Amino acid sequence: MRRTILLLFKTTLTVLGINFIALPANAQEVESCYMINSTGAVVNLSQLCKNYQHLPPTTRQVFTAKIKRRYGGTPVIDVTFNNKQKFEMILDTGATQTTITEAMANHLGLVPVGSQIVQVASGEAVSLPIGRIESIEVGGAILRDTQVLVAPLPLLGQNFFSRYDLTIKQDVVEFHTR
Repeated sequence: MRRTILLLFKTTLTVLGINFIALPANAQEVESCYMINSTGAVVNLSQLCKNYQHLPPTTRQVFTAKIKRRYGGTPVIDVTFNNKQKFEMILDTGATQTTITEAMANHLGLVPVGSQIVQVASGEAVSLPIGRIESIEVGGAILRDTQVLVAPLPLLGQNFFSRYDLTIKQDVVEFHTR
């Protein structure tokens, strides 16, 4: 019979006055469990370790979008607005805000609710109309009720993908949930 004794050294995390114990992946096999606390005292945690149930690792979702072509080397992908209208967009990791063209805005029936001054790639500050979109969707990843700017180029910006880690491959873009 295999017996494992686990010693934890200052591996508790206190959040709002509650101590959480960081157990390694092999803690399922632990029969005896002790911790040496910050004062150097040995604390028996065997009962707690025996009752510890491993949770399955959290599943990170990955959404993919096929790269249709490249615009100056930057991926162009299909993006669906308001659950119905699909447009080609440039995936711009440097754009803080998603921008749509005036033609796209007209097609979507976008009503400008104001304007925003933004600094474009040349460094110039320009005022662009801003409006609200019900949803932006790429390969199953959805952002609801967000603002978009109206500008000359259709750019999918960080307001959409800031919750994801991006992997740009040869023929697809992967959006990995964090």
